[in-house]
Amino acid sequence: MKVMIVGGGGREHALGWKISKSKEVSSIIFVPGNAGMAELGECVKADSSDLEGMLKIAKDRAVDFVVVGPEAPLAAGIVDLFSENGLRVFGPRRDAARIESSKSFAKTLMEKYGIPTPKARTFTSFDEAEAYVRKLTPPVVVKADGLAAGKGVTVAFDIETAIEALSFCIIEKGFGDSGSRVMVEEYVEGKEISILSLTDGKALAHMSPSQDHKRAFDGDEGPNTGGMGAYSPVPFLDSETEAFIHSSVMEATVRALEAEGSTYRGVLYGGLMLTEESPKVLEFNVRFGDPETQAILPRLESDLLDGMLATLEGTIANYDMRWSSDYCICVVIASGGYPGSYSTGIPIKGIKAASADPKVEIFHAGTAIEDGKLVTAGGRVLNVVALGGDIEEARGLAYESVRMISFEGMHYRSDIGKDAFALDSEAKM
Repeated sequence: MKVMIVGGGGREHALGWKISKSKEVSSIIFVPGNAGMAELGECVKADSSDLEGMLKIAKDRAVDFVVVGPEAPLAAGIVDLFSENGLRVFGPRRDAARIESSKSFAKTLMEKYGIPTPKARTFTSFDEAEAYVRKLTPPVVVKADGLAAGKGVTVAFDIETAIEALSFCIIEKGFGDSGSRVMVEEYVEGKEISILSLTDGKALAHMSPSQDHKRAFDGDEGPNTGGMGAYSPVPFLDSETEAFIHSSVMEATVRALEAEGSTYRGVLYGGLMLTEESPKVLEFNVRFGDPETQAILPRLESDLLDGMLATLEGTIANYDMRWSSDYCICVVIASGGYPGSYSTGIPIKGIKAASADPKVEIFHAGTAIEDGKLVTAGGRVLNVVALGGDIEEARGLAYESVRMISFEGMHYRSDIGKDAFALDSEAKM
């Protein structure tokens, strides 16, 4: 089977790495891919917003199955277009993808069907939004309604910060059309987790939970990013709460979309806060999380391709999802300045030594080859992933490898999985 993977980040590298292990796969094409993916298959340059161009690539190379990594092509209708042209493609159609591309759509759906989520109001007028915010007691959460590459959320601990976020979205057009509609959401506290579930629109196969680290700096300080690291499994998520999330959130949402005439097939990502009251949905994504995928897939013992195909064939209920008992941690190495402005084209050293241990994988996120040298080509540059019998071993291996890598301006958090390590240590006492 010839597989085409759309995307060029760490998530897509991890997907390609896992899919390449399937006995059914003969070759993989990455569009556009990156320097790391080039070691797994052919990389074809293309604009991910050019759906017709990507369709031509798939047809010209007689692709059997297409996996879409990023959210933007899904929101633009790549699954609709490819399906109408006789291609098998993993992911939801455009109407179902609105659960990520429009936060107001997702919020309305959850409120209608009783899926637990923080209260919120949506605005298109800056003046109305400002007047509403000034009546609130901080903290308050401001979200761009549309896609913003994981950077459209501001947790404001004072009213002026919230108003600045509103201005950036609505007046300054900082996120383009994605910020023309803004959601002001209730702030909730607790531990945040991510749940990914494969679904054929009826049944679901739930993946092992993970926790992302969204803030740029240690101690959850600094601006939100696309994600600075993740780990799996999650020691503080008990089986009863996990079962509630499966039934009352993930399965309930798939049923709600079906009731609204939008059958959902693919992978559904739920980002939740474990509040004292109950788990509450902060966001839904319509694709594999990044960097959660990098921390989950190394623990998956089943054939991922089989699960993906089952979402199309309506047989996900029969998919045997098996997991390693190991912990897995992913540490993101970013360019200096990320998530703000940053330089690219900076030489990277130490990759070979860092990946020498068989329990360590390095997934490329923003890399390229220039004049025969590996260089930076994005904000998030590399994902260093390690497996261990416990979180302490996994963290130790990951950070040992991270320290072998170097490039000018390199930045990473040193506390990925630290809370899980503390909880795991307490459990053993």
